[in-house]
Amino acid sequence: MRAVGVHRDVVVVTSRMWQTNATALRAGGEALLIDSPYFPDELELLPALLQQAGFEPNALFATHADYDHVLGRYAFPQLPLGVGDPTMERIRSEPGAAQRELRDEDSRHYVVREGPLQLGNVQSLPVPGYVELGDIELELHVADGHTVDGTALFARPLGVLVVGDYISDVEIPWISPGGSLGDYRATLARLAPLVEAAETVVPGHGAPHSRETALRLIDEDLGYLDSLERGDERPTLPGGRDSAQQREIHAENLTRLD
Repeated sequence: MRAVGVHRDVVVVTSRMWQTNATALRAGGEALLIDSPYFPDELELLPALLQQAGFEPNALFATHADYDHVLGRYAFPQLPLGVGDPTMERIRSEPGAAQRELRDEDSRHYVVREGPLQLGNVQSLPVPGYVELGDIELELHVADGHTVDGTALFARPLGVLVVGDYISDVEIPWISPGGSLGDYRATLARLAPLVEAAETVVPGHGAPHSRETALRLIDEDLGYLDSLERGDERPTLPGGRDSAQQREIHAENLTRLD
């Protein structure tokens, strides 16, 4: 696990599993933790790491309901968990899905946890909309397509955009169950002007990006979606993302074409 400050009031913590990012924002004496690392030891160390950096979260937020993004409860069991209303709908329509998927993934990687995942007090927030953090407002934007749900958060006063599982330098666009190519395109179109207004873009997986890098990745992702829509079985994948794992994701994507 590594931590990097991308702004004096923003720290990004990256798990050694899938380069999953958790982002801590602070403003006006409050702090919010978005998403989570994966491994139990990372989650155990997270409160002390954030406290040492001057961040003491008052609340958690998950960009979507995939199991690898909702593990903040293990680190901060007392804190409320906020989600966008599409994610709340998904949680209600798929009761226990995140817990089952986490159990299966832990079994594959020989991971042992002290207890099952408890989502606890989950609060639904309107998307699009706003939520206050101390003396600033965070913008909530629809980000579906990867999954049926998804929320991007823009801390405009801090210049930091947290996008969930989009605009990654380690993953190609991934159309998971419930997602769609058309919705994925629409999300990239919504994110592009937000990226233009941001200084730093934090993806769900991979390195935080500058504005320029994020715009390049959007162009690459749109090019990949073009090849996916054509049904290309062996497309040219973006540089740095042409791996056996990403080829497997592409094969899965082909099964979900409309």
